[in-house]
Amino acid sequence: MNKTSTRTIVATGLGAALFMVLFMFVKVPSPVPETNLEIAYGVSTFFAVVFGPVCGFLVAFIGHALNDFISYGSPWWSWIIASGTSALIAGLASKKVAPRIEEGEFGGNQLITFAIYTVIGQAVSWILIAPVLDIVLYSEPVNLVFTQGIIAFAMDTICAVVVGGLLLKAYAATRTGKGTLSKNN
Repeated sequence: MNKTSTRTIVATGLGAALFMVLFMFVKVPSPVPETNLEIAYGVSTFFAVVFGPVCGFLVAFIGHALNDFISYGSPWWSWIIASGTSALIAGLASKKVAPRIEEGEFGGNQLITFAIYTVIGQAVSWILIAPVLDIVLYSEPVNLVFTQGIIAFAMDTICAVVVGGLLLKAYAATRTGKGTLSKNN
């Protein structure tokens, strides 16, 4: 096993645990039932961009599933799959954004790229995947699930872009830029 894959595996475990804890305890309820503003989505997008889309998917998928098992006794698979998918799609920005972050840069272009992928991931997950799977898997009412999906999209997109962007900016600040070190003789 190489160094990168070990690092990614460790990041996935830590990210899933952090996602679960934030998902359980750090949320702001909305007027729509079972729909909250979730800071955890900023964490999953951060891990997705830094460690890749598969890591991001697993962070959100495992973290959400563990939360459901612990909090409710059973998983709500439609939203667990949507959580993972939102991070997976946001993580597709990794190839364009992560190399610059590793060089200590996270500026306007990287933020815009990150935000575009994140918005697309959130839209696909909460406006399409979660409502459709709620209807197919759980026979939920159409009006309710699409209302929940739209509200979740709006709230989770804000959290994912703002919190994820701040985490990426902070992480980039810890990286050493190309050509910033020189050998002293």
